[in-house]
Amino acid sequence: MKPLLDIQNLTIHFSGEQGEIPALRQVSLRVNRGEILALVGESGSGKSVTSLSILRLLPTPPAVFKQGQILYSPDGEKQTDLLKESAAAMQQLRGNHISMIFQEPMTSLNPVYTCGQQVAEALRLHKNLSAQEARGQTLYWFERVKLPNPAAIYDRFPHQLSGGQKQRVMIAMAMCCHPSLLICDEPTTALDVTVQKTILQLIRELQQESGMGVIFITHDLGVVAEVADRAAVMYRGEIVESGPVRELFTNPSHPYTQALLACRPVNHPRGKRLPVVSDFMGNEKQPQPIVIDNLPEQKAAAPEPLLKVEDLSVWFPIKKSFWGKPLQFTRAVDEVSFDVYKGETLGLVGESGCGKTTLGRTLLRLIEPTSGKIFYNGEELTARSGKSLQSMRRDIQIIFQDPYSSLNPRLTIGSAIAEPMRVHGIGNSDKDRRGKVIDLLEKVNLKAEHYNRYPHEFSGGQRQRIVIARALGLNPSFIICDESVSALDVSVQAQVLNLLNDLKKEYGFTVIFISHDLSVVRYISDRILVMNRGRIEEIGNADDVYLSPQSSYTRQLIASIPKGLPAI
Repeated sequence: MKPLLDIQNLTIHFSGEQGEIPALRQVSLRVNRGEILALVGESGSGKSVTSLSILRLLPTPPAVFKQGQILYSPDGEKQTDLLKESAAAMQQLRGNHISMIFQEPMTSLNPVYTCGQQVAEALRLHKNLSAQEARGQTLYWFERVKLPNPAAIYDRFPHQLSGGQKQRVMIAMAMCCHPSLLICDEPTTALDVTVQKTILQLIRELQQESGMGVIFITHDLGVVAEVADRAAVMYRGEIVESGPVRELFTNPSHPYTQALLACRPVNHPRGKRLPVVSDFMGNEKQPQPIVIDNLPEQKAAAPEPLLKVEDLSVWFPIKKSFWGKPLQFTRAVDEVSFDVYKGETLGLVGESGCGKTTLGRTLLRLIEPTSGKIFYNGEELTARSGKSLQSMRRDIQIIFQDPYSSLNPRLTIGSAIAEPMRVHGIGNSDKDRRGKVIDLLEKVNLKAEHYNRYPHEFSGGQRQRIVIARALGLNPSFIICDESVSALDVSVQAQVLNLLNDLKKEYGFTVIFISHDLSVVRYISDRILVMNRGRIEEIGNADDVYLSPQSSYTRQLIASIPKGLPAI
């Protein structure tokens, strides 16, 4: 019997101003029925290009298919080369026989249609159902993917759902037509660990129930261990190693696979330098940040805290009267009090929707507090306004969670990093600022030649490094990192965590590190604050919270972390 999907010697180039740049080189993959194949590699390795080429979603030009075949065989007998199919035939295959869960659900869902309408549309298009039948099937799938209150979710728009809920809507849309092949492109990358665990279990259950083949694209070998049967490791457009997951984990032969396994922060000594890819690849000549091998634990430099938060609350109205008076509120942050001392890193952890991001933005007054006080260096921030508030924002910077929406698509990344420097009077001339920008780019493992490129020309991981460079450009003394490494592949994540540790030691700034991943937070933080439903669940020394959690909620978060060891 022939495999469900057989990719043979696929070679793809992208044409540009400098000629053709190879994206895939001689890629060969097989996916069998009832099997989950993990496609692993860092940002820019060619994972998404491979998956998009299967569905013929790459625009041509700039994509140029040099050679290769993508053979699809739903019945195990007849093989069809998808690269030679007509546009109409591919339209019938997409979503019906071959489905895809995209990496960013917010950009994949149409913001002007309700979530229910979008799933029902796929059912009506491919299964010829009536509107009523499509609604019933949509509600059934919303229940299957464990969405709370499916009838209410049906009528909600994408912006009204959390990241985890949007991702489940995408899974329902991909699964509702019972495809024979499902492509999952980083479906859990930016999700908190408890939602990630639920979604991984869900994909595994649906796959075993229907017997479909799955290509699961990820950069996290811990996730691979949870779900995959076989894995193929990609590096710079090539498959460097493939085989059963257990064999890959216990006896990796390629240095790049060894690097991916080594650079995860799970159970890594806190403060000690994380390994990076260049440590394993002898021929690598990439610019690397200079890192300190062992960092001394930061202590409070003074009895007075640098940042003091007293009874802070942020409420959002969810129901209003006819006259616009708020009747019901969501308590995103509810009477939170804590201190942050100079030179320390405070980790802020919790699931999606617990109030982490709202709290971080409120500290900068990007969101106005409902009540409570914020003191920085002894001055009350909640009493500042106008130019006084603007000058404070030079000293307190935030690295946002979604780098694409925080970069202007019409500015080159060099201009985007230099702009706040110019606004705050850093550098004597544009030439000075350009030199500083190039230095920052190299520190975050990008190159000087990237200066004149636009945000859309970079991968998600590269964009995250760009916004980190922009925040560092003002030499701040306090940085709020809002999920700043959640969307990065593990090798780049290790570089960025090393970089933050290095810069923190060099410049002495203070950090609030917001994340849903307790293993990352434990590695980089001195203390950890755990949030749940707008309130503080527990706070304490990083090792104490991680190794001896007092709260059942914290224990649940720790239990959900992928351990990186495949089941026997």
